[in-house]
Amino acid sequence: MDFNLAEIHEAIAAAVPDRECLVFRDRRLTWAGITDRTRRLANHFLASGLRLRRERPGLHGWESGQDHLAVYLHNGNEYLESMLAAFKARIVPFNVNYRYVAEELVYLLRDAQARGIVFHSAFAPLLAEVLPELPELRVLVQVEDESGHALLPGAVEYERAIAAASPERPDLRCSPDDLYCIYTGGTTGMPKGVLWRQADVLVTALGGKRADEREWDSLDALVAQAARGKARGLPAPPFMHGAAHWNAFATWHAGGTVVIQREVKRLDPDDVWSTIEREKVASMIIVGDAFARPLIDQLRRRSYGLDSFRLLISGGAPLNLAMKRELHDLLPGVTLLDAVGSSETGRQGQIASTSAKEAVSGTFNPTPDNCVVSGDRTRVLAPGSEEIGWLAKSGRVPLGYLGDRAKTEQTFPEIGGTRYSLPGDRARLRADGTVELLGRDSVTINTGGEKVFAEEVEHAIKHHPAVWDAVVVGRPSERWGQEVVALVKLREGASASAEELADECAHHLARYKLPKAWLFLEEIVRSPSGKADYRWAKARAIEG
Repeated sequence: MDFNLAEIHEAIAAAVPDRECLVFRDRRLTWAGITDRTRRLANHFLASGLRLRRERPGLHGWESGQDHLAVYLHNGNEYLESMLAAFKARIVPFNVNYRYVAEELVYLLRDAQARGIVFHSAFAPLLAEVLPELPELRVLVQVEDESGHALLPGAVEYERAIAAASPERPDLRCSPDDLYCIYTGGTTGMPKGVLWRQADVLVTALGGKRADEREWDSLDALVAQAARGKARGLPAPPFMHGAAHWNAFATWHAGGTVVIQREVKRLDPDDVWSTIEREKVASMIIVGDAFARPLIDQLRRRSYGLDSFRLLISGGAPLNLAMKRELHDLLPGVTLLDAVGSSETGRQGQIASTSAKEAVSGTFNPTPDNCVVSGDRTRVLAPGSEEIGWLAKSGRVPLGYLGDRAKTEQTFPEIGGTRYSLPGDRARLRADGTVELLGRDSVTINTGGEKVFAEEVEHAIKHHPAVWDAVVVGRPSERWGQEVVALVKLREGASASAEELADECAHHLARYKLPKAWLFLEEIVRSPSGKADYRWAKARAIEG
């Protein structure tokens, strides 16, 4: 069956109204409390003129019939409340990267056709600068924070908007066809808005399946299971990254409690582990090595009472094997779950380990409806073919990219009469049915007639104990066409030469894949979600 996200939350809240739904700093909000606040906020959006303008049937996959709401916030209860309230008002929330400069912000809000925005006061000065260029953006809801910036002209303060609105559930018939939109990170190109039916993204990314991967056959069955679940999960990355708010909604759909750490503007490892200890958190999601490294280092500095902690998930970027082994040594009894997926596919595969001995990196067990298709996009590959193809998903896939027919048709082609999502990850299907993930085609380096996958080289470099972080890109070369360049940040107090790092890489890679140049930097620029900014890295490599 198909379900709507707003209706699921309302149904679970009716079953467990007094259970904690969200914990953030001094706020402990029950399911009934979140329901009241999101109904009121939804009614404020509706009273401000935001609405559904056209039902889904008859629209192309790249078109939307709903008003769009920008969510321009740091993590906090307001982020998830704004998303849920938008679903209840039948409008479409979308994520805004809070590190964008004016030009990038204008591009995003125009591309997303934003009519409303919820934003922290810290972002008010930049938003005020660009508002004259955004005449369609008329509904402003401002969340107070420690910045002290005044309310923008025409804006309504968030808590006042909630207090003044009706507590009644909006008189709307929500649909499984209502949209969910997530913008890609834009670390390799311009951000794109991925449009999903709520019913589809629920199953593929938001925990809308049974433990055995079967879909729920009734809302009553989903709610009954949620009523028995009391897991407490901490999504550590920014909610503007899909992995984080996907994990939060999946926790809710299991009837659990979302816990948010106190420090949300940067990764504070002590704050994260202290929150897990204090709130008896059972699971946490991070994004790859950029999160794992400081968390590991903090565990070596001091001990925490982590008896409740059972599951550490990495989503959005795989964990390096060396870091997996360190985590298993430091957190015995904790399962590591490395998950692969994208904004255009949801979850595609995972690999779990419970000890350093069984930990592997770079391979995944595909979830149902995922496969590898040939490089020419004409056929599905059989296990053991050894051909490098595209990691793909069929079944419940997005409708398309907002406002972009050409990219929609390119990324979501039909192969043999079946529609697939091919977001650009290169992969190989092994004989045992596991998928070897090679990396994004957009950051593949063509050097001397050979293809080198940047992520593969990055993982090899990080095997050296002196390395804190590394990003690999290609730059123009008269001899090779492109040459592999490694940008490296060493651990504090550590030292390593380019020759030593190359020797380490040679244990894991063919010689032609080794970097031709090494740049040692004080900092590696990444997005707040922890993903590498390859546009920055390539520019820096060319400068170097």
